Amino acid sequence: MDIVSRFVNYVRIDTQSDEYSESVPSTQKQFNLAKLLKNELEQLGLADIYLSEQCVLYAKLPANCDSEDKIGFVAHMDTSSACSGANVKPKLVKNYKGSKITLNEELGIYLDPEQFPILKKDIGCDLIVTDGTTLLGGDDKAGVAIIMDLMQYLSNHPEVKHGQISIAFTPDEEIGRGVENFDVERFDAQYAYTIDGDDCDGLCYECFNASAAEVIIKGLSIHPGSAKNQMLNALLVAMEFQNQLPVNENPMYTEGYEGFYHLCDMSGDCEEVKMHYILRDHDSAKLKGRKDFMTNLANYLNQKYGAGTVVVNISDTYYNMREIIEQHPEVIERVQKAMQKLAMTPKVEAIRGGTDGANLTFKGLPCPNLGTGDRNCHGRYEYVNVQHMKMMVKLLEEIVTINQ
Repeated sequence: MDIVSRFVNYVRIDTQSDEYSESVPSTQKQFNLAKLLKNELEQLGLADIYLSEQCVLYAKLPANCDSEDKIGFVAHMDTSSACSGANVKPKLVKNYKGSKITLNEELGIYLDPEQFPILKKDIGCDLIVTDGTTLLGGDDKAGVAIIMDLMQYLSNHPEVKHGQISIAFTPDEEIGRGVENFDVERFDAQYAYTIDGDDCDGLCYECFNASAAEVIIKGLSIHPGSAKNQMLNALLVAMEFQNQLPVNENPMYTEGYEGFYHLCDMSGDCEEVKMHYILRDHDSAKLKGRKDFMTNLANYLNQKYGAGTVVVNISDTYYNMREIIEQHPEVIERVQKAMQKLAMTPKVEAIRGGTDGANLTFKGLPCPNLGTGDRNCHGRYEYVNVQHMKMMVKLLEEIVTINQ
C-alpha cells in the first residue's frame, strides 16, 4: 500500500475527540482506526502489539543488528472537533500549479493562494485536499500514515540495520488528554519523536505552556417589563468579561513567541453563561500572569455584581518541553545529522501549540516534534503535501538506521 492510499483510508474514518466527554477515550469511534492499525501491524509482523482499554496502540519492530538503540515514534489518531470530521472526502491534486483550487464548486469554496500564501511553497507538489465541508484529518493521520509506511518499508527491507523501534498511536491529543494513560515502561524507548504537523524539515522542541479556563457566569432573569434594578443578564456580564481581556492578545493578532487568550466557545442565556478559553504562552511566568488576570477580573466583576456571579476554573494542560529536551542534546543531534545526510536544512522553531510529546517529555521520555506536511489544520481548508510525507518516511528511516 502506498502512502497516499494509506492516508486516504485513515482520514475516511471519523475519529474526532470530545473535550466535554468524561469517557476514556473521549469517543469510542477512535477505536475504529486503532483496530484497523492493529490489524495492519499484525500483518507486517511487528512484535508486542497491544491495544489498551484506553485506546493507546503500542507495537515494536525488534532490532535486526547488534545495537542498543531504542527509538520511538508517536502520532495521534483523533482529529479536532473545530470542524466536522465525518464523511471526509479527500481529493488528490497532482502537480499543483499555484492557482486557486476548487474544493466545492456548488458551495463556492476554494483554496486560494491569495488567502493562504503558504500554498506558494507547495507549487509542483501533489496535494491532498478536502471537499470543503469537513476538515481533512492530516492532523495527525499524516503522522500515522508516515509511521505505518516506515514500518512497512523496514519490515520489507531487512538489509536496513536498526535498533529497536517502538511506535504508539494515541487518542484524545486534540483535547490535551493524549498521553494521560500512556505506559512509558511498555513503550520502552530511550527517547521518541512525535510526528505531528508542519514542514518535513521542521524540528520543534519548544512549545507553549498551556492552560484551559472555564468561566461560569450566574445571572438573574426577571420579566423585562419589571426588570429594573433586579435583572442581571449573564450574557451581558459575559460580554463585559471578554471585552476586559487585552484586545491584541488574541490568536488572530499574535505570532512567534506571543501568547494569547482564545475564546473557544460560549453558550447560555440570561440566567447562565459558560465560556471556555485556552491560554497560551511559551514563558511560564507570563502564562501565570494570564491566569492571574482572569482570576482578578472575576473578582472585580463579583465586587460589581455580587459574590458568585463569575466563577473561573483554570487547569494546566501541558508545559514547555524545552527545558528538559535541552538536557538531552543527542535527541536533537540525531535528527540534525539525519537531515544533513538527506540535504535538508533543519528549521528549528517554537511550536505555537503543543503535542503529546510535551507531556511525554515530562513523563520522562524526551520527545520533540517532527513535521508531516500538513497545512491549515482544524478546518475545511486543510491539506497535506504528499512529497513532504514521503520525505518524512526517508527521514525517519535515516534516524533509525545503524551504519555498520
